[in-house]
Amino acid sequence: MKIVIPGGTGQIGASLTRAFAADGHEVVVLTRRPTRDGQVAWDGETLGKWAGAIDGSDVVINLAGRSVSCRYNKANLTEMMRSRVRSARVVGEAIAAAKEPPRAWLQMSTATVYAHRFDAPNDEATGVIGGLETGVPGYWAYSVDIATAWERELNEARTPRTRKVALRSAIMMSPDRGGAFDVLSRLARLGLGGPVAGGTQYVSWIHEYDFVAAVAFLIGRQDISGPVNLAAPAPEPQRDFMRELRGAWGIRVGLPATKWMAELGAFAIRSDTELLLKSRRVVPGRLLASGFEFTYSGWTQAARDLVQRARG
Repeated sequence: MKIVIPGGTGQIGASLTRAFAADGHEVVVLTRRPTRDGQVAWDGETLGKWAGAIDGSDVVINLAGRSVSCRYNKANLTEMMRSRVRSARVVGEAIAAAKEPPRAWLQMSTATVYAHRFDAPNDEATGVIGGLETGVPGYWAYSVDIATAWERELNEARTPRTRKVALRSAIMMSPDRGGAFDVLSRLARLGLGGPVAGGTQYVSWIHEYDFVAAVAFLIGRQDISGPVNLAAPAPEPQRDFMRELRGAWGIRVGLPATKWMAELGAFAIRSDTELLLKSRRVVPGRLLASGFEFTYSGWTQAARDLVQRARG
């Protein structure tokens, strides 16, 4: 297959590129700054010569959008919205204009679209879309707005010959440097990986291998379209999640952090506490119902594998 990945230079794109290339597929990455073979320049906003890479391809997996690992101030939130909406829109325009459009368009979305909740898990059928919760920072609703605007561009694109899937992804865990697992592991190894603000908020995650396998599964399933949750079946409260991560590293102590301490830590690493404090209790209802089998359904086994690979 020929697989085109707009915005594919980040951690998720690197994982997909490695896996698909290893399986013998042609992978083309669209990026603002191409540096190697297999990369094509685009601006993420306007049609250009890059659209030729999509014409005649088999699959498009659009990952483009400003990283969420930043302070959630007005400028960054605006850029998150702009980059996601415009890139999804122009990908749709390229597919619509193609003489030989891809048979599938997998559009990155996020599990953050679901409500901050503790009482029940969110699947695709019964999950509660967020934005109206009480007792949480008001700007959390903007993250939901970004996710729904992202998916709206996918849904409204006029691409009748291309099946469309929205990947509502939880945090992908990979041993690559700079990713979520790397950051959390550094905290754990410093003795700082304890409960945050009580630690009852749920962490939804997915192992790198299962993320890649789920994407390949969805490419092959012509009967699946619409939103699909990419998350392991067993989200865990943050305190348990970090305890098992510490155990995988052989670390006994994890100092707890209050909400204000989390604010200071997030400020220090130029990130935002929504990533730590929002309860993302997400489960992969459609994947499981369709027969997808997870290699790493539980966090204990996944964490041990990731630690072993990180050490290697």
